[in-house]
Amino acid sequence: MTGCDDDMKARVLDDFEGRWRMTRRIVQGDGTRAGLTGEAVWRRVEEGLLCEEAGELCVEGQPPMQAQRRYMWRDDLSVWFDDGRFFHIVPARGGACAHWCDPDQYDGQYDFSRWPEWRCIWQVRGPRKDYRMVTDYSWIGPLKG
Repeated sequence: MTGCDDDMKARVLDDFEGRWRMTRRIVQGDGTRAGLTGEAVWRRVEEGLLCEEAGELCVEGQPPMQAQRRYMWRDDLSVWFDDGRFFHIVPARGGACAHWCDPDQYDGQYDFSRWPEWRCIWQVRGPRKDYRMVTDYSWIGPLKG
């Protein structure tokens, strides 16, 4: 997972397999803040890698709650929601991506320059949603068993 040239190479699906520490910061358009601390696990399945995120979500003024989300990542680095809808394609060297979820626009940015630490930022704007979400991932290790 580490090496002098890892931060410059294109990412492939196998690079993500394993356990990652995940820290997410969310700022709503009205200034309300939330944060999630947990773990993301990419596990090999027939279709690619199943990404399962789980952690504790803390929203200002509310008690902490458990949160989880699942995505399917495929060999071409396409990401799919767990209900089978297409989400976006991860740029292999980092960079911009986008997703239109009528009527809201999701603009993403992947940064792999500090691999095996990396970041994904989503800016979401539209009549239903208005927030910025920054998620930092750091390598924990391979899956056991």
